[in-house]
Amino acid sequence: MSRGVRILLIVVVVLGVLFVIVDRVAVRFAESEAADRVRSAEGLAKTPDVSINGFPFLTQVAGGELDDVEVGIDSYQAATGKAGQTIRIEDLKAHMKGVSFSGDFSSATAARATGTATIPYAELMKTAKSEPTEVAPGVTARVVGLSDGGNGKIKVAVEGRIPAFGIERTVSVLSSVAVVKGRIEVRADSLPKLAAAAIADDRLRAIVDFQQVIDQLPGDIALDSVRAAPNGVEINVKGSHVKLAG
Repeated sequence: MSRGVRILLIVVVVLGVLFVIVDRVAVRFAESEAADRVRSAEGLAKTPDVSINGFPFLTQVAGGELDDVEVGIDSYQAATGKAGQTIRIEDLKAHMKGVSFSGDFSSATAARATGTATIPYAELMKTAKSEPTEVAPGVTARVVGLSDGGNGKIKVAVEGRIPAFGIERTVSVLSSVAVVKGRIEVRADSLPKLAAAAIADDRLRAIVDFQQVIDQLPGDIALDSVRAAPNGVEINVKGSHVKLAG
């Protein structure tokens, strides 16, 4: 190998290393800028994690579109459709594809997005009927707890009371959880036996069954599916033309 060829190869290697370094510095800067934009757009208390995947980054920038962007939000307060009431969603991870953006990253829109998150049982409990409600003459019932029932089911603990006789009984029922018309719906697979007195099914279902509305998720992504898990209900979300910022 001639001296000139060796020098040329060395130059090519050095330039390649420099390009990689510049590319990685540029992507870290872009990730930081994008994270700040998302925090501002969504009113988050903590800056989210933003990862821009794919290499090289600079050629993606030149093309005006990022192939793959991941956004992680530790805690997000979603609207519930009721004035002043929110529900906390934890560990929201969104996967964005085909993200077009402005030059200063002040606006960015993903062609499509999917994601996962968890709603703790304590948060979902806010929607359940936790106040004693009369279900038959002299008999009240209320939901006192939610937990993982296994196999994608929620265990709903229901307390029945007959105050006049000092009788109190707590039973558990397994409930299915699903996304129905954009809402999380919890519905008992079978109704509990709370007292000797006859209780109409519709009155009991009014206690053990409930729905949770979740509005205004980041970028207007929407609920897709849900299942019970050890720490809460796990939700899947998806959307198209999802705004990350701007």
